[in-house]
Amino acid sequence: MSHALKQVFNKDKTFRPKRKFEPGTQRFELHKKAQASLNAGLDLKVAVQLPPGEEQNDWVAVHVVDFFNRINLIYGTISDYCTEQSCPVMSGGPKYEYRWQDEHKYRKPTALSAPQYMNLLMDWIEVQINNEDIFPTNVGTPFPKNFLPVVKKILSRLFRVFVHVYIHHFDRITQMGSEAHVNTCYKHFYYFVKEFNLIDTKELEPLVSVWVGSGCT
Repeated sequence: MSHALKQVFNKDKTFRPKRKFEPGTQRFELHKKAQASLNAGLDLKVAVQLPPGEEQNDWVAVHVVDFFNRINLIYGTISDYCTEQSCPVMSGGPKYEYRWQDEHKYRKPTALSAPQYMNLLMDWIEVQINNEDIFPTNVGTPFPKNFLPVVKKILSRLFRVFVHVYIHHFDRITQMGSEAHVNTCYKHFYYFVKEFNLIDTKELEPLVSVWVGSGCT
């Protein structure tokens, strides 16, 4: 990681309270296993595969939390440049506009600025992953029937952060010398959602050119 990137990541304002895995728990061990695979430089297509003998929902839960933490930090690196003035609409170029909808204030899809959207998104995901009824932490507690639908919504919305960062703020990422880090994070995310069919292919279209341009298949 570049020195500039470390400096940005160390700013307190880029961090939110994050879900952590308690040492000694099954999720913590899975988290360590996933990190070890990445640190060992394994092919990302291999690294995302379900380890033998593990439950898929546990593996998915661990990755959702990790992706939330990583993408949250990536957005933090450009948040000073993503303002109401620079990004009055949450979008990924002229073809893709993302509207916010939730069960509280915004019951209908509503056009918001990118920073407004991002704040609502991160708050919403934080609530989901800290909800024991959706992401149970106790061994033996079954996952609810709505676990995968919630996961798919979380990941599809996190993908929109990648879209916005790549389309509107990649010059900033490049200036910081952190494009390799962001590209690797995106590849990891992409291979994971494809491995477990967690995002519709049509949703991934905004970054097809980025993906092809990186020489990946």
